[in-house]
Amino acid sequence: MSMMTKSYPIAVNKVEHETVVNRSRFICYLYPCSTIEEAKSYLKQLQLAHPQASHHCHAFLTKAADNSLGYGYSDDGEPSGTAGKPMLAVLQGGGIGEVCAIVVRYFGGTKLGTGGLQRAYGDSVRQALVFLQSKTKIAMAAKTLACQYSQVDDVLHIISQAQGQVVEQEYLQQIQFSFLIPEAKLTLVTRQLQTLSAGKLVLKSADNSINEITR
Repeated sequence: MSMMTKSYPIAVNKVEHETVVNRSRFICYLYPCSTIEEAKSYLKQLQLAHPQASHHCHAFLTKAADNSLGYGYSDDGEPSGTAGKPMLAVLQGGGIGEVCAIVVRYFGGTKLGTGGLQRAYGDSVRQALVFLQSKTKIAMAAKTLACQYSQVDDVLHIISQAQGQVVEQEYLQQIQFSFLIPEAKLTLVTRQLQTLSAGKLVLKSADNSINEITR
């Protein structure tokens, strides 16, 4: 996983919202989603739930909305560029990451043309986004630290004040800690550790960057 350097909003709730355009029904479903596998499994569920629908088009963002990686989309048989692409554009414009949009369409007998389809699919997602709630995914840095037994309580206090997390600890001659610390608090924590130890306690970068946490 690449280092996540800034916090960003992610989806937290599911939404179902229906719009009707020229008797065609467009039902938009939004789901929190952080992997392609999750997006595919939601799509399967809706294909089973709506077997009579004409199309099940989708678009998803598995990372931040402005991240150019980790997204995908499909027109599911609609003319190329008329469904998945406009849906994706609306998701990206919405600014909330880790979300999957699936629009189930029941054809109403009137062809909408390519412009009409782009508008209908885009609007379907745009209207559903009004009901989507988000929370902030906080960027975390993975760090290690070695300290004396006498310093443990003070070190843990500093880490917990900064809303950091202990990932593992190893008791040797010194205690080896692995922490996740919010990027925004790194400077503060570094300063506090230096003050505590007259400059001896130094945070080192951990190689394994399991560094994303949500709250």
